[in-house]
Amino acid sequence: MTIFNFLSLIGGIALFLYGMSAMGDGLSKVAGGKMESILEHLTSTPFKGVLLGAVVTAVIQSSAATTVMVIGFVNSGIMKLTQGIGIIMGANIGTTITAWILALSGIQGESIILQLLKPSSFSPVVAFIGILMMMFAKSDRKKDVGQILLGFSVLMYGMTAMSDAASPLSEMPEFSQFILKLNNPILGIIIGIVLTVVVQSSSASIGILEVLAMTGVINYWTVIPVILGENIGGCSTAMISSIGAKAKAKRAAFIHLYFNVIGTVIFVLIFYTINLFHPFAFLNTTASTWGIAIFHTSFNVATMLILLPVNGLLEKLAELTIKDDEDDTDKEMEGYTAELRMLDERFLEQPAFAVAQCITVSDRMAELTEKCLKNALDLLNVFDKKKAAKVTALESAIDTYEDRLGTYLVKLGGKNLTVSDSEKVTRILQSITNFERISDHALNIAEIAVQMNKKELTFSSKGKDELDVYTAAVREIVSTTVTAYRENDLSAAKKVEPLEEVIDGLNDKARKRHVKRLQKGKCTIELGVLLEDILINLERVSDHCSNVAVTMIQVDDDMLDAHSYIGNLREENTPEFESMYKMYSEKYNF
Repeated sequence: MTIFNFLSLIGGIALFLYGMSAMGDGLSKVAGGKMESILEHLTSTPFKGVLLGAVVTAVIQSSAATTVMVIGFVNSGIMKLTQGIGIIMGANIGTTITAWILALSGIQGESIILQLLKPSSFSPVVAFIGILMMMFAKSDRKKDVGQILLGFSVLMYGMTAMSDAASPLSEMPEFSQFILKLNNPILGIIIGIVLTVVVQSSSASIGILEVLAMTGVINYWTVIPVILGENIGGCSTAMISSIGAKAKAKRAAFIHLYFNVIGTVIFVLIFYTINLFHPFAFLNTTASTWGIAIFHTSFNVATMLILLPVNGLLEKLAELTIKDDEDDTDKEMEGYTAELRMLDERFLEQPAFAVAQCITVSDRMAELTEKCLKNALDLLNVFDKKKAAKVTALESAIDTYEDRLGTYLVKLGGKNLTVSDSEKVTRILQSITNFERISDHALNIAEIAVQMNKKELTFSSKGKDELDVYTAAVREIVSTTVTAYRENDLSAAKKVEPLEEVIDGLNDKARKRHVKRLQKGKCTIELGVLLEDILINLERVSDHCSNVAVTMIQVDDDMLDAHSYIGNLREENTPEFESMYKMYSEKYNF
């Protein structure tokens, strides 16, 4: 084996790992977070968890990603540890599909059909189709499919390059002697662990092992322990991910480790004990890529069948290993900020799913904002200490939402997002600031109500009637905005600006009428100051609603400028705008 063969081998490994990464990223984008959502919701039984874990891992091509997601779910309280056990077992089975795909490189035969099945035959066509889709397709989904095809082709090219570069090893007596020395199963397991930890992918290490099998030098005596070690080494990503997590999340990582370690121990004890008395003849035969794929799948399925019925023991073993945190009662977050548990850092590795989580959390923030304002406005009619305290609590919770969501979205923005997901992140980032400001104005109104209650101040009957009309209009604009935002309803969003114009008119009328009452001595200066503060806060609430609605419309139309949109509406007075403006003017008038 020359230095050029070695360089080709290194290059082949690089292409192989890059192709696997690109294909996995493409698959995750196409899945669009749906696979992770399925994991979150459909794990009622351990067996169902196994099936889901296997399917999801086969789709996203990464058992490590699936297991890390489980750790995130358990850490955030979305999923119970018991539910995660089945998924972890299924992930180990799902990841074996890669070995079967890579085994295509080992197809032998002269027939045209067999030759066409070899990756070296169809990979160029797949690569060409993939690059055309990435370069010329208009939709994100087609571009992502192109990435999958191109990644698969690069992976297979890397596999072929590794195979070609490693072929001279079969003629090297030194390599053959080295392989013969690896007759100790424990040493083989250690090599498998180290190899997988280095490349951070059990699928990749299986691929490298299959390349060595193509040289015809290694046998099953050598291969089997290495595969066992690669299964254990594949747990390293999950173990690293669990650092800093809660006790239950760490237990999920240890269950993944114990599943593979216990399976390996059981296999080694039974298999090699039988081999002592009745040697298995196939162990000395040359290993094939198909044989590696068969053993890899069979081992994980057999381990699942043995350990699934006693999954409770795995959980107890993990509990013995990881004690409860002293300051962690492992209770789910309670109160208004419960949804914030969904913003787990581990989900950032699956951007599409993380975006879906952010949408759910921001929807909850919008809902709380509407509730906060509603309670504040209620205080202007009937004061209630509990309701006033609720406004304060809601405003504080909404502040927390903005802080946590904003930080999380900034981190998410640095990930490889599709155009659609990037637009969603922009919409959320711009909207949550406005929702937070609405809650601030709600708190201001509540504080004015508290002040009026303490001083036993009340507005005149006419002033109160006008304020009721005004607040009713503000309630509707907030309700319309929140509904439009949560349902991503652009038609509803377009109703906001006409109503905002009506509210501006109500604001001017209310001020003018208040001045007249002051001049006639029907209202005091102190009440006038308080009313002015209320009017200012209500008008700014409607302004922030307008901002949210315009942001939604602007994100939907990349070419739209927010100021131009509002200006055009006011200048052009389109029939649609005029119709809605007239309707709201008649509905809210005094």
